Amino acid sequence: MPSREELVALTAEPGRFLSSADPQLRRMAVTALDHEQATAHRDELLALTHDTNTAVRAAVAEALGLLGRDAMPSLAELEDDESETVREAVAAAYGTVGDPAAIGWLTQAAYEDESRQVREGAVASLGSIGSPAAVDTLLDLIASGPPQVRRRAIAAVTVFEDDRIEPALRRAALDRNPGVREAAEMVVGRQIRVEGS
Repeated sequence: MPSREELVALTAEPGRFLSSADPQLRRMAVTALDHEQATAHRDELLALTHDTNTAVRAAVAEALGLLGRDAMPSLAELEDDESETVREAVAAAYGTVGDPAAIGWLTQAAYEDESRQVREGAVASLGSIGSPAAVDTLLDLIASGPPQVRRRAIAAVTVFEDDRIEPALRRAALDRNPGVREAAEMVVGRQIRVEGS
């Protein structure tokens, strides 16, 4: 357990603790970095992608999102991490970076990852990136994904302009799953109110 003195020092200068022997301190240090600090400690962050502690690697993946497109190769190294927590953080980071180059992995993760959280995170990031290349995947997932993924895909697809979206949402409003129906009804109702106002 970190001491009070360590926590105070970490708050002031998180970069000092990136090489701590204590994995809890390393994780907390990574989490405390802002954009400027993450950029200044880029090399140390990249080295931590190989940390033996799962929580540290997950925190690093999220922090790499602060570095933008320069972090894409390092995030790619974590795509097949054994921990679903790390893979979920990679998906979130790709959404933060916003680079369409991540769409391939995000699409595969949305369909195939064994973790529901990773699939949902991948779907959310497909919407965050906002590339039209993701629309086909999101529409397919609205129609055929597991319920949680269908709900997340409904939210993600709303950022796009595509004539196929409204019919897909109207079909989803009749889905057999009540959560999916509710998500679709909220979006369809909002669109109708916006168009009618």
